[in-house]
This record gives sequence, structure tokens and C-alpha cells, in this order.
Amino acid sequence: QKPVRETESGECYRSPFRKPLAQLTNRPHCLDSSQHEAFIRSILSRPFKVPIPNYKGPLGLRALGIKRAGLRSPLHDPFEEGALVLYEPPLLSAHDQLKIDKDKAPVHVVVDPVLSRVLRPHQREGVKFLWDCVTSRRIPGSHGCIMADEMGLGKTLQCITLMWTLLRQSPDCKPEIDKAMVVSPSSLVRNWYNEVEKWLGGRIQPLAIDGGSKEEIDRKLVGFMNQRGLRVPSPILIISYETFRLHAEALQKGSVGLVICDEGHRLKNSENQTYQALNSLNTPRRVLISGTPIQNDLLEYFSLVHFVNSGILGTAQEFKRHFEIPILKGRDADASEAERHKGEERLKELISIVNRCLIRRTSDILSKYLPVKIEQVVCCRLTPLQAELYKNFLKQAKPVEELKEGKISVSSLSSITSLKKLCNHPALIHDKCVEEEEGFMGALDLFPAGYSTKSVEPQLSGKMLVLDYILAVTKSTSNDKVVLVSNYTQTLDLFEKLCRNRRYLYVRLDGTMSIKKRAKIVERFNSLSSPEFIFMLSSKAGGCGLNLIGANRLIMFDPDWNPANDEQAMARVWRDGQKKTCYIYRLLSTGTIEEKIFQRQTHKKALSSCVVDEEQDVERHFSLGELKELFTLNETTTSDTHDKIKCRRCVNGHQVRPPPEGSDCTSDLSQWNHCADKRGLQDSVLKAAWDAAVTFTFHHHSHEEQRGIP
Repeated sequence: QKPVRETESGECYRSPFRKPLAQLTNRPHCLDSSQHEAFIRSILSRPFKVPIPNYKGPLGLRALGIKRAGLRSPLHDPFEEGALVLYEPPLLSAHDQLKIDKDKAPVHVVVDPVLSRVLRPHQREGVKFLWDCVTSRRIPGSHGCIMADEMGLGKTLQCITLMWTLLRQSPDCKPEIDKAMVVSPSSLVRNWYNEVEKWLGGRIQPLAIDGGSKEEIDRKLVGFMNQRGLRVPSPILIISYETFRLHAEALQKGSVGLVICDEGHRLKNSENQTYQALNSLNTPRRVLISGTPIQNDLLEYFSLVHFVNSGILGTAQEFKRHFEIPILKGRDADASEAERHKGEERLKELISIVNRCLIRRTSDILSKYLPVKIEQVVCCRLTPLQAELYKNFLKQAKPVEELKEGKISVSSLSSITSLKKLCNHPALIHDKCVEEEEGFMGALDLFPAGYSTKSVEPQLSGKMLVLDYILAVTKSTSNDKVVLVSNYTQTLDLFEKLCRNRRYLYVRLDGTMSIKKRAKIVERFNSLSSPEFIFMLSSKAGGCGLNLIGANRLIMFDPDWNPANDEQAMARVWRDGQKKTCYIYRLLSTGTIEEKIFQRQTHKKALSSCVVDEEQDVERHFSLGELKELFTLNETTTSDTHDKIKCRRCVNGHQVRPPPEGSDCTSDLSQWNHCADKRGLQDSVLKAAWDAAVTFTFHHHSHEEQRGIP
């Protein structure tokens, strides 16, 4: 090997064609560490690039998986147009903003735009009220409220909005609750499930329990209660009151963030098991939904308020002494001026306390969105057979004395039922006549020769005659559908016979039908293409909450003691989604116990509107003494109810002055239209049926014809 030459400058010259020989050592060759470090640093310092061509979305200068520094932000934009903001953090000065701990700063609570876009103005107000109550912002220390909007105002949607908001956000930038429970009548479990699905799409998976073995239900409930964490798989449980009562133990072991009780007037009695089981739940946030929060008395009303916010009205004894007794004394028609004054004072005090946790809007709001509703109370003459059977019964049965002594025994209650059934149709008491029970001795001879209960014989009952006419005229002159409601399944059996006779297609829903089947037949009946003309409903079989907008005529065949049941049934057709004018017919047998029941309802309703709707001057028509006159028959009157209200707008049975301006079908009956003949009627169907057996009609509308709203 040639030696390496030195250049003039003294540097060694190396040939470009030959590499110097490597030194022979046993050590492995290593990369220069500084080079490697520089290479790795160059990779890490390169910003993360989203692997989507031309992506121009927000990157911030965040590294993946590292918590963003700076202020926390709300789940939805509070400044977006139409945003429904439930909570706004207090405004801070620039100085305070520097001092605040950024991880603790409260954020806006904004309703999901998916829901706020579909909420009507009154529903937005309702959601805000509910949220303020359950987060204790309305009454410090109390977390409950009563949603008492009338039927058809979208209480379900408002409650779904509340649940979804609480499950997803709070001012503290985390969910307010992890689980919610809806307890409802069994007929509405499926309905709630469908509503959650309808408004929230696939965003949430509720657990609806409407059947199954005890072990299976317990397993599901334990699974529900054991869910923990920020994102619970099934955060909403929907369960019926009956199932809840039987399985309450499984649900009392943990805590649930919110409980909603639908048709909450079931909790009017604080002694019953359901009330006590629900009350022992570890759940401060309670919402009670009831379109009719007062039914029979103020103590029941106390139970409801006490359930959601215990203590705000004192104990039951304190409430009775301080509120109930003075208010009821003042409401009695025989009250003195001092009692009346004291009653009004206490009522004002009660209203001011309760209004802090109760929201109630009446269906007047709906008139902007709904067609006109015409409500008619139709008095129907008894047939000669009914009148004879009725008088015969009053002569023989002696419940009158018992009632005068203030006793209501089993025999007087069954006498009331017998008279109510006789008013519907003599066929319903035919078996009692055959067996010659008390009150029906020798009554069999009054029936026509060869009479059989197999045929329907509408001509033997005044109300059945009027019903037959209304159905025939409706069927032949329009494509309207009809809902028929009665308290008795026996009466529904008669309706079925009538429909088969007249070849009307019908569907029937009563307590024997399974919940899944109910939902299917309701859906089918509401479809425009379905051929069914009549939907029969037992008012006791959970007519509550059913949506029957496929029909626009509803006939209440008999009155219920409880105005709430009747109101519930009548609200089935006049509700969101209805496109046609609605006609409601309430049939009463003239001069009988039915008119007395209807008058008793008016008394309860007067009490209700006084407490809940705050209507002033609800007329004091009936003293409690008059309500004992159940067992009489007035054959000379065209309407006992019209006689009782001592009407000043009618002369010789004819209306000479129209109802006061601004009155509607929620007003007192004395402010309705009164018709002793068919000339004043608006409804052509009732006009055509008048001569069958109608003696008198009260009628009024929900609002003026659309008031220029398309």
C-alpha cells in the first residue's frame, strides 16, 4: 500500500477511490447518539396532521389526549339563534376572570337544539320551570314540582327535555344526574318508550319494563341500579306503578337522580303502598305530572305537594287545620260573610305557597294550534219504561234515610250503581229484576212481553236513542270517526251489539287488553286508511294519555263521580295533531241521579279551578245539603242542572242574552249557551238527533274560529 501523501498545506491526502481500512476490533459499530436524538426531536416537533386530504377543521395546538387549558365550555352554544338557556353563569369582571379557577368556572346549561327546535313557547317556559325546581333554584332546599298543565299541552315532551338535559349537563360541566325513572300507569309504559324514541332518536336507550317473570324483572332492575359512571348505557327506566310496587325493594337499594310520576293523582292518598314505596326512594328530585291535581278534596292535594316537596305545607294535621277547614267552610253555599272572607284569605296564602312549585297552563294556549272544540252537555228524556222502573226503585229501596244521617253504606252505594245502570239502559238491570233484588220486586212485569237481553232495543233507553241517531247521522253525512266512552263494561257490550246491528266497524279497548295490543289498535285507528268508525273506551281502563286524534267526535255516555276521569276521557280527541273541528257530547238522563252526579262534579271542579287555576268568583251553586238529594226523580223538568243554577239569561226556558264575552267551554256552566230547543245549536248532527229524546242542551266552544290564524 502506498503511503498517504501529504499536501502542501500539510493535510493528509486520501484517494477518493479507496476507503481506508477499518480498524479491526471486537466492538459492534454504533450510530452517533446525537444524530439519532436530533432525528427523533424533528419527528416529535412536527404538528399532528389530520390524515384527511384538504382538512381545514379546528386543530387548536392541542396534542391528542391532553386536557385543553383555559375555560370550560357548555355542551351547546348558548348564543345560537333560538337556544333555550336554562342557566347562565354570573357575569365576571376582567379582574375576577383572572382570579377564578378555570377548572371550577360554571358554564351555561343549554337545551339540546334537537329538542329546543320543536318546543312551543309554553313548553320552553315549562322546561325552564321544571329545571329551576329540581335543581333547587326556585325553592332553596326543595327539589320537586308538580307539572299540572291541562291535557294536550305536551307534558311528556317537557319532561323528556328535562331528563335529557339533566343526564348530559349541569353548570359544573358534568351530568347533573346519572339515572332517571319514569313511573306511569301500565297502559302508558309503551307510550313513554315511544315518545323518548320519537324525540331523541337513537341518542338514548331507555329500559321499559311492561311484563315478564318476577326473577327477570328483578334482574333487570338490579342491573339498572348497578349502573355507574358518566355514560350509563340505559339511563332511563320506564316502569308501571303496579310493577314498581311489587319490586320496590330492588329500587330502594341505590339512588336515582330523578323520578317522574305520570298521572300522579294516583298518589293522592299518602296511606297507600305505592305512595309509601315511592316516598322511600332515595331521590330528592321528584316531578309529578297530573292534568288534574285536585280531585276530591284538599287533603289529597296536600298529599301530592307533600310528596314532591315535603314540609312546605306543614304536616297533614297542620294543613287541615290551617287551610282545608277554613277554605271548605268558605266555599259552602251556606257560609257566612266572615267564613267566606277567611276562606279566601287562606286560599290566597295556599296558592302563593303552592305556585312556587306548581305550573299549570290551561288548554286556552292550544287554541292557537288546534281547531275549535264544541262541548255539549245533552239532557236526554227517560223512556216510559225507564221512568216506571226508576220510580218503582225509589219506592222500594230506602238508602235516602242513610244518606240523610251522613252514612254511606254498601247498600246505598250499590243503589247508586243500579240507578246509573238503569239510566244507561234497562237491559243492564234486567237480571236484578229477574232475581227480584231490593228495589226491583215485580219490576219484570214492566218490561215488554217477550223481552230478551240478546237484542239491543235502543228505543227502551233515552240516551241509547240519542246515541243511535248521532251515530247514524254522523256516518251518513261525513267521514268523521267517533270515540264512545262509558264507565261500565256492560254498557260497552251494548254498544257492540248496536254496532253489529248497524254494521259499523269498531274497536274496543278495556281493562282486559294487553298493553302492547292497546298501542297497536290505537295506531291503527288513527291511520287515515283504517275503516273503523267507532273506538270504544272504558273510562276506567286507562283512557288517560291515549291519543285518539283519528276521531273528532267523542260521546261520554255516563258521568263519573270524579270530574278528572271525565276530563281525561274527553281530552283524547282534542289534542296536538287534530285537524278537524271536535264535538264532545256528554249525555245525561234528565232529572235523574246522573244530573246530580254532574252537579257534584261541578262542585269539585269549582274547588279545583279555585285552587289550581285561581279563577275568581267560581259560583257557589250547590250547598253540601243539596248534594244529598240523590234519590229523587224530577219528571217535570227539562234540565235539573239548569234549574239549579238559577239562570238570569233565560226567560221561560229560552235564552234571551248570549253568554258573556270572553267565556268559553272552561267557564262555569251558567256562562254557556242554553238551548231548550234545537234552534240555538251549532252542531247539525245534534240538531238532527234532537227529536229522539233530547230535552235541553248546554253548549260552548273552546275559542273563536281560528282568530285569523291559518
